[in-house]
Amino acid sequence: MRTAGFKAAMARTVLMGRLTLGAMTLGAMTLGALTLSGCVVTARPAYVGGTVMVAPPPPQEEVIGVAPAPGYVWIGGYWGWEGGRHVWLAGHWAPGRPGYYWVPHRWVPTRDGGWRLAAGHWAPR
Repeated sequence: MRTAGFKAAMARTVLMGRLTLGAMTLGAMTLGALTLSGCVVTARPAYVGGTVMVAPPPPQEEVIGVAPAPGYVWIGGYWGWEGGRHVWLAGHWAPGRPGYYWVPHRWVPTRDGGWRLAAGHWAPR
């Protein structure tokens, strides 16, 4: 049979274990928060107009499969500008618009030796 003193000592040990675990958890969370507080996550800057001083690479060849349904139009891929570099944005099928045709994206040279993206768009026939 255990004495009351033994039971009290065991209760203190369990309580101290819980307090220690809680303190360690709080310490780890605090350390994690302090470590990550200097971490800033941002999206890569995308092209929003203006002049790019790097010429786009030649267009990539794309495999154009069968249209998913009648009336779909192939929107060809193009070189976009993201994160300070050209990135290929793959082509895709899109529903056509009656009375319109697709004008592809293209890079236009500027007078200062740079390039400006003329966005693709639907134009009336």
